[in-house]
Amino acid sequence: MEKGMTKRRESEDPLEVLQEAHALWGERRSEIARGPHAIESPQEGSLSQEAASGSPAQVSERRRIPLRPLRGSFLLFVMLIGVGLGAWYYRQWRAVEYGQIQSEKGKAIYYCPMHPEYTSERPGECPVCGMTLVKREELASGPPSEHEGTFPPGTVWISPVKQQLIGVTYGEVTFGPVIHTIRTVGKITYDETKIARVHAKIEGWIEKVHVDYVGKFVRKGQPLLEIYSPELVATQQELLLALRAKELLGRSAYREIASGAASLYEASRKRLELWDISEEEIQRIQRRGEPLRALTLSAPVTGFVLARNAFERQRVTPETELYTIADLSTVWVLVDIYEYEAPLIRVGQRATMTLPYFPGKVFRGRVAYIYPQLDATTRTLKVRLEFPNPELALKPDMYANVEVQIDYGRRLSVPEEAVLDAGTEQIVFVAHEGGYFEPRRVRVGPKVANRYIILDGLKAGERIVTSGHFLIDSESRLQSALQGMRHSDHGSGGGTAAPGSPPASAPRGHEGHRP
Repeated sequence: MEKGMTKRRESEDPLEVLQEAHALWGERRSEIARGPHAIESPQEGSLSQEAASGSPAQVSERRRIPLRPLRGSFLLFVMLIGVGLGAWYYRQWRAVEYGQIQSEKGKAIYYCPMHPEYTSERPGECPVCGMTLVKREELASGPPSEHEGTFPPGTVWISPVKQQLIGVTYGEVTFGPVIHTIRTVGKITYDETKIARVHAKIEGWIEKVHVDYVGKFVRKGQPLLEIYSPELVATQQELLLALRAKELLGRSAYREIASGAASLYEASRKRLELWDISEEEIQRIQRRGEPLRALTLSAPVTGFVLARNAFERQRVTPETELYTIADLSTVWVLVDIYEYEAPLIRVGQRATMTLPYFPGKVFRGRVAYIYPQLDATTRTLKVRLEFPNPELALKPDMYANVEVQIDYGRRLSVPEEAVLDAGTEQIVFVAHEGGYFEPRRVRVGPKVANRYIILDGLKAGERIVTSGHFLIDSESRLQSALQGMRHSDHGSGGGTAAPGSPPASAPRGHEGHRP
């Protein structure tokens, strides 16, 4: 019977054996859960199990199945597989990191720094990420020994693989002209120093108006209106009498009489000039030999009429403002500068202006005045610029884009992302040959666009890190701390310090760095 059972076990499927073992284990757990009263004697329990499960031969087979050894063997097998895979992956990663994997039969092997599991016998690009493959034989197993001790404290060595993984990029310290541009929006307005207001200096009546609408362009000396005044007529008569007296008495033998006649003529002529009567009008009066009923008032400047208060038959006095004329050959542009940019503005600085109405055209001017008060609402400072307007293309109330150029001269500068700001100090990592990175403490100046002016700590042409310096800084701090611990252990181990000698202390952070 046992031989038959043995042959049956050999012919059975292992999966069916596991299922039967699992069923037997479940029945045993249910018996234990029912309590001691439900546990039968061995004989009764075996009889009941045989009646419930089937033939006695099958019950005997189930009892003989070794359940615990089977489970233990399966778990041990899984654990061995996991440990083997982990050890293989770790050895592969360490070999890629330090370049310890040798190529087969002396052939060069190329691999991807981002995907070390991909290798190739030919140079090219990684099919996964497109990165250039690196020759495995070119990697060093560690930092070159000949450079040890030649760099300042805190200098860290990073392999090319790690540099690729953390995304290290480089820049350069440049020395050249640095120009900061302040961009703002301005509004064009009139030049207040070139606005003329026309008044009649005598009392009278307007006989004729030559400029009869607002906005008209007038030139200097162009007639504005004709005014009649009894006082003007009387002064013309005095001028004509003084002219005749000068002609008659000017040839007198008595010098006092001749000079008196000449003085009277000059006084009458001067009075008309002070009343804004032009030289042409005075010559016209002298040629006619009789007074004119109405005299002409002319424009004092060239420009556009902004206001008009002159109409025919209107009585005017010296207080009456007849015209307002603005000269637009020069215009003002009012701009608002932010509070933090206000110290950079100086009178006389160059400025450029562009308008959307004139694409491609640039107007050039200068800073003329800085207002003394800051706007409390917008926290801006108002600045006045002057721009020439010879073609009269710039109109008041136009909006324009303004740029003010601030020249710092020739300075050292680095990209903004190269400076690691630690609050109390600024650090820049200088890249040396062989994968060494030196933390350098620098003194920075103002920020110009996307660059910082360097006042101290760097030299022109040095290669610096612009990306990935946070991880480099962590590595540098860790190495500084480990070096400090080694020095502390070396000084305290195996004996006592000399009397009066200061205790050794480990540098914290970048305190040991020197620019």
